[in-house]
Amino acid sequence: MSTNRPFALSIAGFDPSAGAGVLADIKTFEQHQVYGFAINTANTIQTENKFVDIQWTALEFVLQSIETLFEAYEIKAVKIGIVPSLNYLKSIVFLIKKLSPETKIVWDTVLKSTTEFDFLTIENQNDLVAILNEIDLITPNYNEILKLDSKEKSVEISIEKLSKNCAVLLKGGHHPTEVGTDYLHTQNQLFRLSPKNTKIHQKHGSGCVLSAAITANLALEQNLLNACKNAKSYTENFLLSNPTQLGNHYV
Repeated sequence: MSTNRPFALSIAGFDPSAGAGVLADIKTFEQHQVYGFAINTANTIQTENKFVDIQWTALEFVLQSIETLFEAYEIKAVKIGIVPSLNYLKSIVFLIKKLSPETKIVWDTVLKSTTEFDFLTIENQNDLVAILNEIDLITPNYNEILKLDSKEKSVEISIEKLSKNCAVLLKGGHHPTEVGTDYLHTQNQLFRLSPKNTKIHQKHGSGCVLSAAITANLALEQNLLNACKNAKSYTENFLLSNPTQLGNHYV
């Protein structure tokens, strides 16, 4: 095993089309010269344009997998994808921080598939806040940000509230007026990340690729802003790679 690469871990679903989930994350880690581990939260039956079914992994199995990897390796950063409940997510996040307080955590807040299959509903706002306090970054889009706070109807207020707990990268793929422009919100600052090219091809799993690229950059000890900027460039190349729903990975 290579000793000159940092370790990163994807805790996410298995997508047999390899466009999203742990397979897409591992591809992204490898292109960033980060050694990637993966733990499945679910097995799915899907293609790039059709979602058929899902089978969730027992929480105890996931937690045992986390313990096993963290006992053996110094994992610099973790990306978390689909989970079935806040309790499931909370158990994962709290265990990681117990085992390795310095490990960076990125949560790609996938609440439903592109084919409208619901993965997670926010049942308890207090639980969400407790989780976010232990996370370094969440990466919602404009459709997801309001679902994280069901009582709030303003994107701006939702971000202001959520960014008090952790950094928020609001993805611009669904931006009503500035398509492709992302906004990184921290407790004290706002950064506008403009796209280099807006004439891209839509891709299955582009959110997974972006969050995995950020995770890889954090494992490489880039600061959060640079990690997001560089991940955005990587994802744009992925979106431009071909006209199909399944993109190619390359540096």
